[in-house]
Amino acid sequence: MGLLSKKDAKLITDPLADNNPITVQVLGICSALAITAQLNASIVMAISVMFVVSIGNVVISLLRNVIPTKIKIIVQLVVAAALVIIVDQILKAYAYELSKQLSVFVGLIITNCILMGRFEAFALANTPWKSFLDGIGNSAGYGIILIIVAFFRELLGSGSLLGYPVLGSSIEKTGVYAYGYENNGFMLLAPMALITIGIIIWVQRSRNTSLIEQN
Repeated sequence: MGLLSKKDAKLITDPLADNNPITVQVLGICSALAITAQLNASIVMAISVMFVVSIGNVVISLLRNVIPTKIKIIVQLVVAAALVIIVDQILKAYAYELSKQLSVFVGLIITNCILMGRFEAFALANTPWKSFLDGIGNSAGYGIILIIVAFFRELLGSGSLLGYPVLGSSIEKTGVYAYGYENNGFMLLAPMALITIGIIIWVQRSRNTSLIEQN
């Protein structure tokens, strides 16, 4: 037998596609629009959300039987805020430029619907292990969409990936052979993030028509 049962494995795999937080549940759209102009920022945001959601889920699950109903939202916010502060301080200490690039969006992880939704819908009713897997799955599903969107926006908008010139005018500046592609600055604007997500949703539903029936 593997390390994970089928039910446990589904906690990780379902949010990656058929129950993706962004493309199916339509959560976390704001950060997907705001910080996906650069691939490195999107990767850092994805890792940050994974840390906060997975660890936060475990903490809320451990406290689920002792949290008074009247203050459960306050407790959830305190846990989320503490974890986000840890992430923010680590970024400022070890990746200051990225921290400035992400700006307020790291702090806004606290208000991310994915985070509070998993606390309320899953961690309060399940064991720490299942809650951890659920946090990993949902944050990974969120992160995958962020990275896909950022890949195309940076590549087509700036002609680079992770800051390294790949094509278009960005590669011409290095004196290397140019491929004849002119960078599309429109890709760096927020509307193109929404359009890119829309294309991903269209592809996903064309491959799995049951998602259309659910909606």
